[in-house]
Amino acid sequence: MFDKEALVQELHFKAIRSSGAGGQHVNKVASKVELSFNLNDSVVLDDLQKGRLQDKLQNRLTNEGVITLQCGESRSQHKNKELIIKRFLNLIEDALKVQKKRVPTKIPKSVIKKRLKSKKNQSIKKENRKKPNLD
Repeated sequence: MFDKEALVQELHFKAIRSSGAGGQHVNKVASKVELSFNLNDSVVLDDLQKGRLQDKLQNRLTNEGVITLQCGESRSQHKNKELIIKRFLNLIEDALKVQKKRVPTKIPKSVIKKRLKSKKNQSIKKENRKKPNLD
């Protein structure tokens, strides 16, 4: 597939101040982590993988081909960094999975016969509701 450790080496991190409630401490500590990954400059991924990622993640990519993710769940910068790396690797793995082609199953003859028989019975039932033709 791909080397996860080498891919993590290509990531760029930036610590920024987290928003929301938190008191005095939140205003001076950059605990939120922003991850950016340039898909076009990646050495770990081959051209086929890059193409697949561009197709699947087109709504997450910028015009320059950069994926950006943010995590501010924890009050710890290190914890946020771990969380965002896991999230990024899951995102990449899911996008690179190739779905199996669906093979349509054949309808059994007994099922076809049963359906036709029920249609015939319904037809006879409705036919019997009509007024008889006495001509």
